[in-house]
Amino acid sequence: MRLWNRNFCKVMAANFLLFAAFYLFVPLLPIYLTDHFDATKDIIGLVLSLFSITALVCRPFSGYFVDTFPRKRVLIICYLLFTIFFLGYLAAGTLLVFALVRTLHGGPFGALTVANSTVAIDVLPSSRRTEGIGYYGLSNNLAMALAPSIGVFLYKELHSFDLLFWIAFGMASVGLLVDSTIQLPQRELAKDKPPMSLDRFFLVRGWLLGINMVAFGFCFGVLSNYLAIYSREALGITSGTGTYFMLLASGLMLSRLSGARSLRQGRLTHNATTGMCVSLVGYILFILMPTLAQSSMFNALIGRPKGATLAVRECSIFIGYYGSALLIGLGNGHLWPAFQNMVISVARNNQRGTANSTLLISWDIGMGLSMLGGGIIAEFAGYEAAFWTMAAINLVGVLTYLLVTRQFFRARNLNPSVD
Repeated sequence: MRLWNRNFCKVMAANFLLFAAFYLFVPLLPIYLTDHFDATKDIIGLVLSLFSITALVCRPFSGYFVDTFPRKRVLIICYLLFTIFFLGYLAAGTLLVFALVRTLHGGPFGALTVANSTVAIDVLPSSRRTEGIGYYGLSNNLAMALAPSIGVFLYKELHSFDLLFWIAFGMASVGLLVDSTIQLPQRELAKDKPPMSLDRFFLVRGWLLGINMVAFGFCFGVLSNYLAIYSREALGITSGTGTYFMLLASGLMLSRLSGARSLRQGRLTHNATTGMCVSLVGYILFILMPTLAQSSMFNALIGRPKGATLAVRECSIFIGYYGSALLIGLGNGHLWPAFQNMVISVARNNQRGTANSTLLISWDIGMGLSMLGGGIIAEFAGYEAAFWTMAAINLVGVLTYLLVTRQFFRARNLNPSVD
């Protein structure tokens, strides 16, 4: 079986459309809630976090259903429900109704991402699985970077959230159609599992990998959800958010060129280390350069005339803001496929769905905490403090991985071809 077989290409396309539909308006939601419902920062954080909380609750059961029942049936049902909920945003006329729709939407999203990623593993040749998972992860990484830039551009030109919701519905509908044509290999359904065990819902063997992913999910959640409103209110950047996400996507694509060889060689810990360190530099650069450029000490530090000072300040903000996008994209492009392969490598063959749900559960916890915590911190201490918290948690994640998690993975790895 070839790596780029027809079914794998279909799963990749459906996954890209799934995440593109979801992330099309994510960075604009704080602006939408502020402008349309006059929501405060802490309320915005609460509303945004409800989605991740519901996805988190559903994900453990999703892994169980995917491993126990026919995967394609589970996949199509979840995709259908995910698609329908986009119509709910159009019908939401109050903040309460919007919050309810947003909360319920997290359920099918959480189940769908587990089902689709597990189907991707099923249609990959075993000899190319490590490399294939890396490419699969790139499809949602690219969607997470490209879709927001498209959404920001459309909103800037048309100022219509209703149009964004309709486009998201259309993307999801096409993804559903693509997934419905996938042909899966026959497999024997799990029958001999014990009546109740934690491993049916969460991969206990990979718990520390999950904790690490919580930290990285938190960082990306703060960035993706509060970038647009932070740029507008704190930096005075009203039209650069789309460019930011485009550069993020460029970093993700470059990561495929620089990281594909080591993934083919099974060097998972190498890719993960490279990715998290590059991302850490990007997060620090994102908040440090604009902060320094706007500080009262800036003029004294550079010792130049006022006009030159302003030019240097703008240049510093430009480098820190846009340079961080490229670095964070590069880092996440290395990090995500490495962690997904590591989680799968510590799981048994009949736990693929559980392994995928574990990784995504951890990401959801981080994203949910980032939305809630980021909103609360921003309300009482400002967006700058929220982004400094993001950088600090990323540093904690990197240190945890380097000191503990690498050895944890190597001790539990069931796949001798990777390290």
